Amino acid sequence: MEKLLTMEPENITRTITDFLNLVKIPIEYSQLSTHTFLPGILIHQGRLIIDLDKLKYSGDLLHEAGHIAVTPSEKREHLSGDVHKCGHGPAEEMAAIAWSWAACTKIGLAAEVLFHPDGYQGGSKNYIESFSSRGGFGYPLLAYWQMCQPDSYPTMEKWLRD
Repeated sequence: MEKLLTMEPENITRTITDFLNLVKIPIEYSQLSTHTFLPGILIHQGRLIIDLDKLKYSGDLLHEAGHIAVTPSEKREHLSGDVHKCGHGPAEEMAAIAWSWAACTKIGLAAEVLFHPDGYQGGSKNYIESFSSRGGFGYPLLAYWQMCQPDSYPTMEKWLRD
């Protein structure tokens, strides 16, 4: 399958949101008047709020959706704003990155859509190299949570943590 990078940004966004709907990550479109960590994206009560006018990088939707996906179902509705203030630490951050890579791979997007040059504190190129060579990190947690098998990652068995 040809990796999708050359499509229009709105088509990439639509491809991602179609996938998120399919895997039952709740999304909502709304104008955001507050500052957000990532432009045009806010997690509120376990939902991904998207301001299409402010969204800068569509791939960031996958990362933020990853935070929702790796949160236990009984805690998801309490996930709002800064996920680190809601109990997400380095482990959940790594798992969200691994989840977003699996999602990016599943829907056939180019790695650069997810790991764009302005993200990941300058480490995007290293992340692309690591995950593309079947390395990466975070997926052992996905396996521990029974979301995938470690030997078949990035193929996921389920997209939401129980």
